[in-house]
Amino acid sequence: MASVNSREPRSDAARNRQALVRAATAAVHREGADVPMATIAADAGVGIGTLYRHFPTREDLLGYLTHASFEQVLANAEAAASNTATGAEALRRFIESAISQRNELVLPLHGGPRPASDRTRVVRGQVHQVIQRIIDRGRADGTITRDVTPHDIVVFGSMLAQPRQPDPGWDATCLRLLATYLAGLGPGIDQS
Repeated sequence: MASVNSREPRSDAARNRQALVRAATAAVHREGADVPMATIAADAGVGIGTLYRHFPTREDLLGYLTHASFEQVLANAEAAASNTATGAEALRRFIESAISQRNELVLPLHGGPRPASDRTRVVRGQVHQVIQRIIDRGRADGTITRDVTPHDIVVFGSMLAQPRQPDPGWDATCLRLLATYLAGLGPGIDQS
């Protein structure tokens, strides 16, 4: 019986933590990084003490959200790079992932805080390295002939993946803009 009781708090704690992360993500998107901690706790359906048990400070909470978001973006970049597609196709897959996850990511270009920990800055650097490999692949396979940097790709992807209410029409617009952008990276018509 003791083992059953010892599992319940852990299960509740895990649910509370997930609820806090979801509520904090939505609140940061809605109100910015200065959203009151009490608002986050109320949105998660828990008391403020529960929030502070999981995240002792605002910086801890925002740092967690930012780090988890960069880890997701890195996973997206690695998944896009690991397929055998062209460089341009890999960039498309990478940015489409960001568009589909727009409401789950708390990143500096989405109104979140800048990475505060070295650990998070390392992950951000890894994202740029993977994107550079994708760009290099595109240059080698001829699908990316224009000058573009990992930073350019991240900024463009962030513009398309801004958090917002569900709107299938907007997603279709973003995908058209993405296709236009990627076409512009490839071999074009010489205007000279």
